[in-house]
Amino acid sequence: MNRLLNILFIEDDTVEVMKFNRVLSTMNINKRVVEANNGEEALTILKVKEFIPDIIVLDLNMPKMNGIEFISILKADEYLKYIPAIILTTSNNRKDVLECYRIGIAGYLIKPLKYKDYESLITRLIEYWRCNELINR
Repeated sequence: MNRLLNILFIEDDTVEVMKFNRVLSTMNINKRVVEANNGEEALTILKVKEFIPDIIVLDLNMPKMNGIEFISILKADEYLKYIPAIILTTSNNRKDVLECYRIGIAGYLIKPLKYKDYESLITRLIEYWRCNELINR
């Protein structure tokens, strides 16, 4: 099963973007990754509807529009609300976790400090969504 997996990655930290892409480059998967630096930029990408991701992976703490604000807008959109959104953050604040699940995220992952642990986490995340039944548009 090597179907194309479209990923929207929303992250404002260049090092985190490089880490994410580095892990994906080691995986033998057919993927397309589109990057956005913040929630506003991501919404602009999604509203054009030239690229509709299968999954969205995003940081919680970003400038201009944080992850919670972005997810709230995403889930209010009749066309986009079905896209699974996974939070990838350093925040283990229980209030953040509860609020994110309340507004409809598909998962909440804490970024590990060690690269090997990060690599393992991202690999499992992507492999899970590759074999999940996703909505085709």
